[in-house]
Amino acid sequence: MKKRTALAAAALLLAVFLWVQTAFAQAVPGQQVDILFTHDIHSHLDPFTSLVEGQETDTGGFARTNALIKEQRAKNPDTLVIDGGDFSMGTLIQTVFESQAAELRLLGYMGCDATTFGNHEYDFRSKGLANMLTSATDSGDPLPALVVCNVDWDAMESAGLTEGQQRLKDAFACADVRDYTIVQKGDVRIAVVGVFGKDALACAPTCELKFKDPIEAVKATVAQIKATEDVDMLVCVSHSGTWEDPKKSEDELLAKAVPELDLILSGHTHTEIRQPICHGSTYVVSCGEYGRNLGSISLRQKADGRWELADYALLPITADVPADADTQQRIDRFMDTVDTDYLAQFGYTKDQVLAENDVVFSLLKDLGDVHTEHNLGDILSDAYIYAVKNADDYDGQPVDVAVVPSGTVRDTYARGNITVEQVFNSFSLGIGADGVPGYPLISVWLTGKELKTAAEIDASVSDLMTTARLYSSGLNFTFNPHRLPLNKVTDVYLEQDGQRVELEDDKLYRVIADLYSGQMLSAVTKMSYGILSIVPKYPDGTPIEDFEDVIITENGRELKAWDAIARYMASFEDTDGDGIPNVPEYYRTLHDRKVVETSRSPAALLKKPNRFTAIFAALIAVAVLLVVGVVLLIRKLVRRLTGKRRKKHC
Repeated sequence: MKKRTALAAAALLLAVFLWVQTAFAQAVPGQQVDILFTHDIHSHLDPFTSLVEGQETDTGGFARTNALIKEQRAKNPDTLVIDGGDFSMGTLIQTVFESQAAELRLLGYMGCDATTFGNHEYDFRSKGLANMLTSATDSGDPLPALVVCNVDWDAMESAGLTEGQQRLKDAFACADVRDYTIVQKGDVRIAVVGVFGKDALACAPTCELKFKDPIEAVKATVAQIKATEDVDMLVCVSHSGTWEDPKKSEDELLAKAVPELDLILSGHTHTEIRQPICHGSTYVVSCGEYGRNLGSISLRQKADGRWELADYALLPITADVPADADTQQRIDRFMDTVDTDYLAQFGYTKDQVLAENDVVFSLLKDLGDVHTEHNLGDILSDAYIYAVKNADDYDGQPVDVAVVPSGTVRDTYARGNITVEQVFNSFSLGIGADGVPGYPLISVWLTGKELKTAAEIDASVSDLMTTARLYSSGLNFTFNPHRLPLNKVTDVYLEQDGQRVELEDDKLYRVIADLYSGQMLSAVTKMSYGILSIVPKYPDGTPIEDFEDVIITENGRELKAWDAIARYMASFEDTDGDGIPNVPEYYRTLHDRKVVETSRSPAALLKKPNRFTAIFAALIAVAVLLVVGVVLLIRKLVRRLTGKRRKKHC
């Protein structure tokens, strides 16, 4: 009997020991998880030359990035690799997005565990994204898990799925898109949730899907994970972004609202977060755009099961990083399809030199950050007018203005040879109604009064939406940032053949822009709560309902914005006699297209008041009268009370 009891006790002790060992193996305080991350790659598979802090730098490239990933995995095979979306749209490789799915397949080849969709994954519309997902899954290549938790299929199905929505639902099912995925890294089980942000949706005019509130969707998904899954860490790959304005900083709001999250990889805003933002026990990280950096964060588990920062770095992807040869070979095979499948129809090759450049152009970030004229904006807007006027079937209608919003520009131009590939990369967004990659130019008519409003939108509203900063050819204006909102512009006029031409309020003027800018116009108007309204029109003054109806064509083909820029570059004079056009000296200086006055003198602040100034003045007068009235009322009440006390005392 005693022997049986002893054996039972030993068995029980052994079972307890094994249970404790298993429990500690699942989550041992002090163990570490290493994470590498990217976001907003925008099809930058190859290295590229750009301006970084004023210096021309050879940066980026998946082959270099993969070399660092392999190096890290040699140290820790259980490293988690994640991506925050917008992996496509930004270089020539996007032109074979539907047929090759190069970006997603290369992320899978590099061992990326999970990614989500950014707004630019929808640039080629529902059909384009669905085709890309089908191509990716049909390739048989390993792919990262695709996660997004806030697609509102219930709302769409209750209203009846459109053809595009049904395409995406089928493609999402085929690609196994889920709310979240579980990744096992050593002894740690990690739940990775994906979410699509509000501003991302606002920047996706061709996205047909409906989405739930991001924060509420993540809350519900996290609750589901905690109820049904045994996980040690919660990671969110979010295409929402961070902003300086705390009320607008979506991923910081998410961190505060869902404190159970351990880590948020924040994509969309192209931010470089040099030290993690921490709210409670939740870290928010970003490494910047185009694969210039590889983000690296290590988290160590605390006794309470949460995680603390052990290490963090943004690893620069420069020429000092040796490229992984096998990865580069895969990239080269994808790139070989671009010349034959896309550029041939325009008569170009990707390495074709269009012009030599010795001009220092503005940095890309300057277009949004520094509110003034920039030579990069000047050359792009000039290109639009040149291309329209020199098209084979130009109709002879004068072009008064061309407009380029900063948000449509994707890169600047370094000194040296400017190739077709570099021009495409500088303006690489979208697809036309013809289904061919590249946004086309559109032609609309605005009144003189509306052109003045456009200048005021730039001066008064674009600080709230820097992607709406306007750079123009033909329209010059002066503004003072210290003046009252909606009355910052003090002078606006047309410049034609070097001459100043005053705008007539009721006259219609022809304006050239790209299709995306037209589609996003409603969002810009919304930022002013409809106060500053612009209604693009046909030449007869009839409002335009569909901007695809006013796409500019040449011999029946859409005139693409990037092609307009390429044509302009190729038209420059060969000033050094080497057979290659040179970027003109004209672009070394500015030309009063956007003049910023900073005077705070009363004369400067009050000159040329408009109707909004009168409204503000009236509101201020009413406020002053109310304050005076309240003061007089208080004084009257005080006198009454004082008088009553005196009578009572007597």
